[in-house]
Order: sequence, then structure tokens, then C-alpha cells
Amino acid sequence: MAQHDTTHRPATRGILLAGGSGTRLHPMTLAVSKQLLPVYDKPMIYYPLCTLMMAGIRDIMIISTPQDLPQFQRLLGDGAQLGVRFAYRVQPRPDGIAQAFLIAGDWLADAPCALVLGDNLIFADHLPAMLRKAAERTHGATVFAYQVRDPERYGVVTFARDGAALDILEKPVPAPSNWAVTGLYFYDGRVRELAAGLRPSARGELEITDLNRIYLAENALHVERLGRGCAWLDAGMPDSLMLAGSFVQTVQARQGMLVGSPEEAAFLMGYIDAAQLRALAGRMGRTELGRTLMAIADGATPTPAP
Repeated sequence: MAQHDTTHRPATRGILLAGGSGTRLHPMTLAVSKQLLPVYDKPMIYYPLCTLMMAGIRDIMIISTPQDLPQFQRLLGDGAQLGVRFAYRVQPRPDGIAQAFLIAGDWLADAPCALVLGDNLIFADHLPAMLRKAAERTHGATVFAYQVRDPERYGVVTFARDGAALDILEKPVPAPSNWAVTGLYFYDGRVRELAAGLRPSARGELEITDLNRIYLAENALHVERLGRGCAWLDAGMPDSLMLAGSFVQTVQARQGMLVGSPEEAAFLMGYIDAAQLRALAGRMGRTELGRTLMAIADGATPTPAP
């Protein structure tokens, strides 16, 4: 197997795709972006943002619609308060997930990157280690698969008996397996070039599944299965939005730990120090979230809320 020189490998960059019209959440999304809706005590976009940060990614581009992008800029700023750097780009029309690599092409250059969808929440104790392993791969792509009851809504992966990925299909009916590909993808530095060669599907979109199939055909697609002890929630429908909020509330109230806090992620990754975390917590006033962040900054174990 060829050895890949990582001496001058550029740092992995992140794309957070927060576009679309959120039609499955109408009328809630007629006046506000889906990714700004609350998932318990935080905006939806905070959860996928934390996923990128916990992967060790500090350069992140947020892509959204012309009308919604200013709201994300108001919420997140330039990222300095979190020790990261945010860039922003407009997606004029929702022409497929893989379109993000064309929109961000010059910003990406030849750097490896991760792309996460703005309505995805992934939670597991071992997730940071899995994310950093994917980000450190020098060749190929990594996707994550999760068992669901309605796989026909997603890209679906099938496996051989030895666990190797056999095929990936976009929203197949009937679905050949119940392993859905989550909205989190890691790619090597070739992704911009490969995405530029895609052709629109019958739906008129540049499909992320078609991009993944290119890597699969090269035997360069790593599929990590998220099993027991891991939760993946796509908060893009009313039921799943409520379920995601209930999940976050339960974990935070019963275990006293935070889910989807960029402030905590920045502190745990060493992007900010305790004094900076205290300052961020202070801006939240007398909220439970602010109290918990202050306790983390002070080195105390937060007490679960009653």
C-alpha cells in the first residue's frame, strides 16, 4: 500500500450546510431558518457545529440561503470568541448537498474537509475519538452509518458479511438495508475536483451519494457504523425535532452534562481558556446553560437540574 506524506498536509476544514427551505417544518420555517429553531436550549446549528469542533476543525464555512445567512452571521460572528474562524457563503438554490464543495471550492483549495448537515445531532461518549480518526485519514473518504426504521429517507449502505461496504443508494424503495448514511462526511483533498465532475441526478441535484460511490469504487470509502451507545437524530421533521429536544433535555437534566454546546467544545478542545469560558457563560445571564458552563470553567462537577 502506498504511503502518503503528511508533512505538508493542510489542516482539515469544515463545511456546515444550513440551507434549504425547511418545507417539512412549515409553517415554523416560513419566517426563520430551520437551523435556527431551538433544540431544547440551543439553536439547532449548534449541534453540528460542535461535531466539527470536536473533530479538531477550526476553519469552518457556513453555507446558507441569501435571506438566512445574515442571521447566522449575527449568531456566530467571526468565531473568535470560540477560538475558531468562520467564513460564510450563499447557496442561491438548493441544488444538492455536493454543491457545497463547488460553493466553497476556492476556500477549500486542496485541503481535506468535513461536511455536516445543519439539522444533524450525533452524540456518543466515544464520538470525539472517531471524529479525529476520520479527520486524520490522509486518503479516501469516511461516512457514518446508523440503523433506522425508515431508511428510504436517506442514502442507504449495504455491507458484505465481512463488514465491508458493498454499495450506497440514494433513497431506495424498497431499501436493501436499514443502515442509513448520516449527514456527516469526511473527504481527502480531491473532493473539490471530484464534485466538479458530478452531473445532476434525476432529481436535478448534485448527490452526495454519487460522490461517495466514486470513493467506494476506488476502495477508498471508510464506513464507520454507529452502534449501541450512540444517538443520531435528523431534526428536520416535527417529530424528530421534538425527539431531539427531549433527548438533549434528558441527558442534560439526568446526567448534568451538556449536549451541543460550542462554548464547552471550545474549552475541551483547548481553543479557549477558563477565563474566556467564564466570560461566555456570563453573557448567558441566569440560564441553566450559563450556570453549567460557569461550573465547567470553575472545575466543578455540574449538579443535575431537578
